[in-house]
Amino acid sequence: MNALIRTQNKETARGDVQKAYQIFEDRGVDMPDPLKLISASPGYFSIMLSRNNYYSSHPNLGMSLLAHIRYFVSSRLEYGFCKRFNREMLARMGMTEDDFAAMGDDPGKSLLEDHDRLMLTFVLDAMDDPEAVSAEDIDRLRQAGWTDGDMLDALAQGVGMIDHNIFMRVFKAA
Repeated sequence: MNALIRTQNKETARGDVQKAYQIFEDRGVDMPDPLKLISASPGYFSIMLSRNNYYSSHPNLGMSLLAHIRYFVSSRLEYGFCKRFNREMLARMGMTEDDFAAMGDDPGKSLLEDHDRLMLTFVLDAMDDPEAVSAEDIDRLRQAGWTDGDMLDALAQGVGMIDHNIFMRVFKAA
């Protein structure tokens, strides 16, 4: 990976970065470029790895919902790498080209269950206009079975796309 800052590669990696390279190698895929970039800071890398592990075993936010959040947010941010990455992830979960075409840019047309679609729409609307979120919006999510922690965690997943997008652009990672 080319970037303006020095990152750890598979041969130079130590600690959590080395473990992550091994995990991705065991899965038969390359470590994603945003993680490679973040390897420049082993401490921050460990925080991100912990965050990813938290979401991978989240009791209420499923992988499909999380991938949809990242897909739509990265699309809105024009963050090509992450949009492609999450599109591929959704395709591995069974979404077809026809499904993507039908969904387009409208989260309301996603193939998610109704309660997941409600959360996806909440995250996107909240990121578009944070001040517009109302008590009624929160109550609607609670009535759909979401906890307050779920709401915060789902929104954090969307907001977390912003830092990766900026890191990649600032440090010219490609």
